[in-house]
Amino acid sequence: MAKREEEMKEIRAKTTEEINEEVVELKGELFMLRLQKSVRNEFKSSEFRRMRKRFDIKIRKKQMRERELEEGINKRLSRKLDRQWKKSIVVKPVPSLIKLREKEAAEEAEKSSA
Repeated sequence: MAKREEEMKEIRAKTTEEINEEVVELKGELFMLRLQKSVRNEFKSSEFRRMRKRFDIKIRKKQMRERELEEGINKRLSRKLDRQWKKSIVVKPVPSLIKLREKEAAEEAEKSSA
């Protein structure tokens, strides 16, 4: 329990924008895992379990809702703001995908130079 409490303290110390960015990244990672599973690419099933069990997204969303309640934002307005926020998201590739692309580019460079 102490580990989770420390994690919650760290999340509470962050700004709303930082939490939003983390949620986008975590959802992107979860999406990429689901995509890899659907096309039957190689992926670590333990990563999928880890993402589901840790509830990283849920914890951050909970913290965002707590802040909204402190500000006096009701549930209806919260959903409206959430929809607007989702529309404003610019999709960025997941760090693991960036590494994969760099690796493929390096292999291509080796083939072309050889």
